[in-house]
Amino acid sequence: NTLTPDASFPDIAVSTLSDGRVTVGQPNKARGDWQLVVVYRGKHCPICKSYLTELNGMLKDFAAIKVDVLAISADPEEKAKASASDIGYDGTIGYDLSLDQMAQLGVFVSDPRSPEETDRPFAEPATFVVRGDGKLQIVDVSNAPFSRPALKGLLKGLTFIRQKNYPVRGTHAA
Repeated sequence: NTLTPDASFPDIAVSTLSDGRVTVGQPNKARGDWQLVVVYRGKHCPICKSYLTELNGMLKDFAAIKVDVLAISADPEEKAKASASDIGYDGTIGYDLSLDQMAQLGVFVSDPRSPEETDRPFAEPATFVVRGDGKLQIVDVSNAPFSRPALKGLLKGLTFIRQKNYPVRGTHAA
């Protein structure tokens, strides 16, 4: 169930550590009119910690181009809080992404390798950019923890897209 660029983003709501319950893909208007949705694997993932740390340092850059940022995972609230605390994350973190919601997003799902890793199935990395009209500008879904878009390149690309009104690409399959 892969999402298609320029299609409507699914209607999904998650609880967050800072903003209560939010609808994913609907930006907080105080922070932007588009939304970058970063699906991360969870607290157990050291690559996610590095990625969210880098993202944290770029939140103001995304805000400068009017892109709100929401990071979400299947972690329960206590693990999401621990992740945010470990990183000193200043952005919005959503938690308790369900298997049904993961299916709606079309992300790959993995089972934990051991109870020490985590206690539930979790989403592999994905990145979505949702425009103010609720449609997808960018869809990037991975099945591996080390394959995700470079944040500096994503910021540069979104800046170009927004300034030049660059069209959505990849709207049909070969």
